[in-house]
Amino acid sequence: MPVPARINIVTLGVGDLDRSSTFYERLGWRRADSSNQEICWFHTGGAYLGLFPFAALADDAALPADRRPGFAGVTLAINVDDEDAVGRALDAAVAAGATLLKPAERGEWGGVSGYFADPDGYAWEVAFNPSFMPDEHGVITIP
Repeated sequence: MPVPARINIVTLGVGDLDRSSTFYERLGWRRADSSNQEICWFHTGGAYLGLFPFAALADDAALPADRRPGFAGVTLAINVDDEDAVGRALDAAVAAGATLLKPAERGEWGGVSGYFADPDGYAWEVAFNPSFMPDEHGVITIP
């Protein structure tokens, strides 16, 4: 049986569950009812974001709980509906407690993007890509 090609949940290991949960709520994200003191779930377009204590997540995955500074080799991305929405989203993230990593700028691929880091340093790209427009549910299709 092949492995299904889908992503249903992205879980981030966080240093302080309350701080991180509050940050994502300040972004305007909706917490799932099943959130509790051990894990926090947020609805996203077609998937869920989970927040779980860093050491506990590492233990669950049978990995050492070594945090390395700098780029971890992964970014998360949010595609928005128009160019101006990139700057507005970055500003809202910073107002919620994010660190601006890269301001909105035009890319050679014809769109606009920028990056912020959440309180645990996870890098989020906010992008407008005219080739990957979100539908009414926020879902994109990459041809």
